[in-house]
Amino acid sequence: MIKRVVLYVFFWLLFTPFFSYSQDSIPSEQISTEENYIKFQEYFFKSLSEKSIKNYQIAIQNLEECNAIIPNDKTVLFELSKNYFLLNRTSEALQYINNALQLDPSNFWMLKHLVAILKKNQNYQEAINTQLIITKQNPYQRSELIHLYYLNDEFIKALSLIEIIEKEYGLTTRLKRLKDKLIFKNKPQIATSNIDSLPKLISDFELNPSSFNTLKKILTLAIKENISTYYIYSSLAIDLFPEQPFSYLSKGTALQLQGKHQEAIDILEIGIDFIVENSMLEAQFFTILVKAYTSLNNTRKALEYKMKLNNNKI
Repeated sequence: MIKRVVLYVFFWLLFTPFFSYSQDSIPSEQISTEENYIKFQEYFFKSLSEKSIKNYQIAIQNLEECNAIIPNDKTVLFELSKNYFLLNRTSEALQYINNALQLDPSNFWMLKHLVAILKKNQNYQEAINTQLIITKQNPYQRSELIHLYYLNDEFIKALSLIEIIEKEYGLTTRLKRLKDKLIFKNKPQIATSNIDSLPKLISDFELNPSSFNTLKKILTLAIKENISTYYIYSSLAIDLFPEQPFSYLSKGTALQLQGKHQEAIDILEIGIDFIVENSMLEAQFFTILVKAYTSLNNTRKALEYKMKLNNNKI
């Protein structure tokens, strides 16, 4: 009997430490991580479900829960951008897609979504720059580039690209219609001399930085040909010619194109006070202010400036 008890005690001492160690060796972090991953999946699929029935705000709430569990997941950031876009909140949509693209800069679908946001904001030049990246990945995406050139009034570029596509694999019905429009728009023009080219104007301005007319020509060309140059010289315009309303219009437009809607409004509403009997310039201010307030979902102010624009006697 004693031998049997001793044997039981021996086996208990032998296996009990092992049993205790086995329990303690399962890390609580692992359990927590697994639970969080399950919650992450639940919130994510719930967001997709809500988006499918157009409950975009609820979808966003679920995605924010995902973001709290696993911060800066590119798929979550992408979905947040898509839902804000569907709510017409393009400022937030732009912020989230830019964050996602920082994690995956060449993602085809994210880049296409960015183009859609920029297009909705009427920031056609930046949309073109992004679409050029897309077409390097997939040349069949050039038809969208043509459309963006058309929207940005770059008719010659649009027509040239249509002719290239036509030679390669023919035109869709949509591109044929667009080609017809472009042929009518591109009437024979006298070739512009090198005097009016952007590099020449910049060179002239560097020699004579007191010339407001030269700076105005630079800005007028740069917004169509080189948006980076436009951003630089619109800032310079405010510094050098703060009494000129066109300086404020240029800077406000640049800020609006960059998605800085409130800053654009602040600049434009200062500059509009400098306008003296110039209905055309005033209308340009009103147009950008309508876009900026619309982007901020301030419908009251957007409508106010839209009415001013409609009443403007151009």
